[in-house]
Amino acid sequence: MTNLMLIEDKISSIKKYLKILERYKKLSRKEIEQNIDLRGAVERYLYLVTQATIDLAETIIAYKKFRKPTTYSENFDILKEETVISTDLTKNMIDMAGFRNIMTHDYDKLDYKKIYDVLKNKLTDIEKFVKSVSKYLSI
Repeated sequence: MTNLMLIEDKISSIKKYLKILERYKKLSRKEIEQNIDLRGAVERYLYLVTQATIDLAETIIAYKKFRKPTTYSENFDILKEETVISTDLTKNMIDMAGFRNIMTHDYDKLDYKKIYDVLKNKLTDIEKFVKSVSKYLSI
């Protein structure tokens, strides 16, 4: 599989996860928080969409032969330097990378107010990211 095909595959996965998460946006924080199955599904798909976004950034960097990042967050700084994404979007994507780290390493202490905020208000940043990279790569 070529890097461009991998990029298209990542974009497809991200769109699929966003579509799934859209269903959960209709629920209240209390409904999700009190239902262990819903909570687990929301957490899992938020993790998957943020990880896929980081993977997409890494794949674009490799495909375009940009400098190598040393952290997940740096992927987005590099894409900003190369004018793939805007400064505002960069900050928001760095925040999402930090959120992914919390979900991965502090999973037993998750703040549901933060999770619900990401679900309701931050997924549009991922949509903007996908649009920006798609436009940049003409795909």
